[in-house]
Amino acid sequence: MSYLGENIRPLGFGFMRLPMLGREVDIEQTKQMVDLFMEKGFTYFDTAYGYLGGKSEAAIKTALVDRYPRERFQLATKLPAWFPSVTTREQAENMFWTSLERTGAGYFDFYLLHNLGEGRTEYFDRYDLWNFLAKQKTEGRIKHLGFSIHAGADHLEEVLTAHPEMEFVQMQINYADWESDTVQSRKCYETARRHGKPVIIMEPVKGGSLSSLPPQAEGLLRAANPDASAASWAIRYAASLEGIVTVLSGMSNLAQVEDNLSYMEHFTPLSEQERDTVEEVRKILAGFPQISCTECNYCAPGCPKSIPISDIFRVMNEYLVYHNQASAQTKYTWAVDGVGDAAACLGCGACETVCPQKISISEELSAAAALFHR
Repeated sequence: MSYLGENIRPLGFGFMRLPMLGREVDIEQTKQMVDLFMEKGFTYFDTAYGYLGGKSEAAIKTALVDRYPRERFQLATKLPAWFPSVTTREQAENMFWTSLERTGAGYFDFYLLHNLGEGRTEYFDRYDLWNFLAKQKTEGRIKHLGFSIHAGADHLEEVLTAHPEMEFVQMQINYADWESDTVQSRKCYETARRHGKPVIIMEPVKGGSLSSLPPQAEGLLRAANPDASAASWAIRYAASLEGIVTVLSGMSNLAQVEDNLSYMEHFTPLSEQERDTVEEVRKILAGFPQISCTECNYCAPGCPKSIPISDIFRVMNEYLVYHNQASAQTKYTWAVDGVGDAAACLGCGACETVCPQKISISEELSAAAALFHR
């Protein structure tokens, strides 16, 4: 059975982690990365209104849109109506027009409501962006309309039930999170497929964490294939799923593009034996000691500093397994944006009195504050 995006090649270029020269995008290296990507026949590019403070959309204009015929590539971007700076419908709608101007693309092949789920979906409802974007699609400025989500399967089910007109879903899928109780990659994937929606995969390498594994996990992959990078296992795992539009890789330098293309230019799905190897690696990663937070969020209402405790613990748990400081710092900054950070903890203990897991929350927040900064 055919589906949207089946003819798009299974590797997409994510413009979220571009090479930088200080505070500016290294545009010359970015052009080289785009050229090699296109030369090998890959055509899907993904950005967003908020990536790199808008510099990502500007970079995609300079490196891609201004240099290639429009019909030769697919361009996706996203609208984050939940940004703190957005307080009116007009401001939310203007994000679409700003993206159109920044990219100079004329239209978007794939346009996404950015990061739905939990409390964020409310903003798209409040500003009636569903109908606004449906109108842009009717008028040809959007070819295909969908959304991205960083939430569990229940939230995804709610959105897809309320909005069956959405054509596709972008979600986090990687082998480490496949059976995760929090990310729920498998459950979310199965929910999307049950609704007949094709899937765009983001974070296949878990923010870079699956490219640098603990020694025992790395050893298993090396034993199975000494020439394959750890990242290649993660991306091929994601690309082996059915009903996939493409798998996004946020490439940061030319070497990463070259590595990804080395195994995705002539992509072959994982064999049964390779899948067994990945499953063994997943079990190793799942066995690392972590903070026993179940994200029930009983702690949140009583915190006098509005600290997003469970969000911080999720970032901490990822750091405890992968020790990827840069990736964890980025996720921590996102988690505490606009609210209290770990250092704001008063040690009052209100959270600990209601925690079903009996976590020493103040101590864990102190550890997080020592690791991360705003």
